[in-house]
Amino acid sequence: MPSFFRFPHRSRRLSEPLASLPYFAKWFLLSGLVALLSGTASAWFLIALEHVTALREQHHGIVWLLPFAGCGVGWLYHRYGKSVERGNNLLIDEIHDPQRVVPLRMAPLVMFGTLVSHCFGASVGREGTAVQMGGALADQLTHLFKLEHADRRILLMSGISAGFASVFGTPLAGTVFGLEVLAIGRMRYDALLPCLIASLVADSVCRAWGAIHTHYAVGQLAPLGVHTVIAVLLAGVLFGPVGMAFARATHAAGAWIKRLVPFAPLRPLIGGALIATAVWWFDAYHYIGLGIPDIVRAFDAPMRPWDFLGKFVYTVASLGSGFKGGEVTPLFYIGATLGNALGPLLHLPVSMLAALGFVAVFAGAANTPMACILMAVELFGAGIGPMAALACITAYLFSGHAGIYHAQRIEAHKYRREATVIAASARVPEPETRA
Repeated sequence: MPSFFRFPHRSRRLSEPLASLPYFAKWFLLSGLVALLSGTASAWFLIALEHVTALREQHHGIVWLLPFAGCGVGWLYHRYGKSVERGNNLLIDEIHDPQRVVPLRMAPLVMFGTLVSHCFGASVGREGTAVQMGGALADQLTHLFKLEHADRRILLMSGISAGFASVFGTPLAGTVFGLEVLAIGRMRYDALLPCLIASLVADSVCRAWGAIHTHYAVGQLAPLGVHTVIAVLLAGVLFGPVGMAFARATHAAGAWIKRLVPFAPLRPLIGGALIATAVWWFDAYHYIGLGIPDIVRAFDAPMRPWDFLGKFVYTVASLGSGFKGGEVTPLFYIGATLGNALGPLLHLPVSMLAALGFVAVFAGAANTPMACILMAVELFGAGIGPMAALACITAYLFSGHAGIYHAQRIEAHKYRREATVIAASARVPEPETRA
């Protein structure tokens, strides 16, 4: 009697790995294409961003053109970009409820708008741009390969992962970010392999183009003991509410300005004029743009205790006014400088607290603790892993259920509480979407 009649269970076991081969081959190809497109776009964006930042730093007076530049970008979106103005939230919504392919125009519009923001002095980030470019470029493969809704969801998630990984040089964090950002309390493991391939390859492609990522050096780590654990937990309790406050403030500012000024191009015109005046009056040029020099400085030198608040205010004003760019790098600034200020108070090394604040405030604001823990390990080394886990998870728990991404859903509550109360508190009116 043939063996497959005698041992049918063994035949099925052998067939399962073989059945995975077509799936593996399909997503290796699709994720590789997504990575090539996204990594290239991120590299060009980072190289261009370096040039416009240098131009702004050499000519401080250029900040007076910020309102007019913002108005111009606002008009472009008003005229040609209404279908993509929801930015990251559009991508997340399309993953939850696929409707139509994301227009390709999202990629060039957000890249141009972000470069203009940085060139003329808005306080914005860059991850939103990379994520949107990655998602929009990835979605163009939907029609080409005639993908169904289930596969399209995975394709968009791999585009998000590829954009995040390539712009920060953190492929593991990028992988988990694409899985974790969609919903609080749930990750979709069916997209794990595509997101991993897309992140790894996109990061390699971005580096191959010559894009340079910032290096952050943590000079000293405190030994893991009772005092260190308690101090890091206390820091996390502060990092979480700061991230929550940032998310709520940006939503509230955007909604308020939208009600006050119905015509979209006028919002960055007015906001840009106020920001430029405040930057000049308070000599606050270090609070605009990415603020990378201050972030690096926070790892090895005392900063002013109010620096985190200054960046907070200028970023909320910039994003609320409708300037294009992301939230994440400003959150890095806020977290690193807040950690720098907390170091002496908690009797921990300043560089260690700056690194923990760097990732933990973002974890609280974006509700992505696992991605932030991996980011800490990739950026600062494996030694900081346990303390980063303590800080990020604590910040996540103390940041509420609202975050910087309005389309993020609640699949499982962070702690036991009435669902109706949480749902009501988590739903913040969405302002005009920024990049």
